[in-house]
Amino acid sequence: MIFTIFGDYVRHYGNKIWIGSLIQLMKEFGHNEQAVRVVLSRMMKQGWFETERDGRKSYYYLTKRGVSRITEAASRIFKLEPHNWDGKWRMLMYTIPEDKRQIRDELRKELLWSGFGNFANGCWITPNDLAKEVQLLIEKYEIEDYVDLFISEHQGPKSNHELVAKSWPLEEIEEKYEQFITTYSKQFIIATSAMESGQMSDAQCFVERTNLVHEYRKFLFIDPGLPKELLPDMWSGSHSAHLFAQYYKLLAEPASRFFEHVFEKDNDLSRKDEAYNAEDYPMIIRE
Repeated sequence: MIFTIFGDYVRHYGNKIWIGSLIQLMKEFGHNEQAVRVVLSRMMKQGWFETERDGRKSYYYLTKRGVSRITEAASRIFKLEPHNWDGKWRMLMYTIPEDKRQIRDELRKELLWSGFGNFANGCWITPNDLAKEVQLLIEKYEIEDYVDLFISEHQGPKSNHELVAKSWPLEEIEEKYEQFITTYSKQFIIATSAMESGQMSDAQCFVERTNLVHEYRKFLFIDPGLPKELLPDMWSGSHSAHLFAQYYKLLAEPASRFFEHVFEKDNDLSRKDEAYNAEDYPMIIRE
């Protein structure tokens, strides 16, 4: 949830927030001060956050690694339509020794996050151009001696769709999207009615929008973001993206107003990114 708040709000306001403001925001979701401090400490050890002091106040901000991860996530979350495919497959092969098992396990998690599919033991594939992401992973884990990346064309005898079926559980992902649509279609209708009648506060809109993003971003861990040529004809991921966009736009203005109300007390509101306008959803997509 802290990642979600940083990604959807704080990064547009100078990427830094006083811990007191963050605690107040997290209380809206039922999290207490001690829990927030414990999680922040853990995330600092993991390399996601750094802290600085101004008098008696502590401010938290994303590290370079954190900003990179949040930016990558945002570009995928706010993408409405599948992209076109260049017809190429990227194949990553590695032979990481047993004494580096922990690195191997971490690499697998990172590859899944980036959208690679496990085609065979030690062999991962993707139709997307992830050369930059792979290079960053190689440098991060210092595994230059164990990894090879190829760009190739599939010549059969199986079809490209059969390669997809072997490497990603699309039916399970489709099921998750259908659950998302069922849940949030109803909530969208209820929230629209409540907002029109003035029965939904800015704080409630903030909670609802943050929960919406928090739930939708979970698809980043399971949906590889395949190009439209490799997706089923009836793909619920596209419907989910448009539902998410509609609901997000509905909640955007009052949710941002509540965040700014909390943020402006002890933070520099003047550092708000002028390119960011929460009321203008397409602008967020272009980001």
